Amino acid sequence: MGFFELFLIALGLSADAFAVSLCKGLCMRKLDYKSASLISFSFGLFQAGMPIIGYLLASRLSGYVETFDHWIAFALLTLLGIKMLVEALKKPDLREGSVCSNGIRLGELLLLSLATSIDALAVGITFAILTVDLFFASATIGLTTLILSFCGVLIGHRFGVRFKKPAEIAGGVILILIGLKVLADHLLFI
Repeated sequence: MGFFELFLIALGLSADAFAVSLCKGLCMRKLDYKSASLISFSFGLFQAGMPIIGYLLASRLSGYVETFDHWIAFALLTLLGIKMLVEALKKPDLREGSVCSNGIRLGELLLLSLATSIDALAVGITFAILTVDLFFASATIGLTTLILSFCGVLIGHRFGVRFKKPAEIAGGVILILIGLKVLADHLLFI
């Protein structure tokens, strides 16, 4: 897997964290760089760690699944992409008059970090099947998420959640396209 495909996966995985960051930025009456940094660091750390966990879990099973590994990668990425699309299209938009809590509590931050990084666990499983430099991939995913989450807080504070739904839709489409590419690459080289 090349850097371009890896970067697209990182963008797709970071879409949920970006959307949540937009919402947290929207709730800030005054821009708080400490909270923005804490949110982005936590999201990036979880997004970087989950592929490693998924990889380690799947690598124990790789000998059993080599004949149909491309189908597993395709199914996981496509299902994650469809899940993101469905969630993006069914969620109501958050408006200015909604109730927001001030700041972010540690428990809330950890739950949001975990919830937005579950997809990265499944991607880590596909990394065990494909030829991927795990630590470079995890670092790319984590750094991309960190940067986009920080920008999400800033944008959310400035512009509101206008970009939340398009970001989630783009993330879902990107994951589906990567899944199709993995399948096409394998089937065309048989």
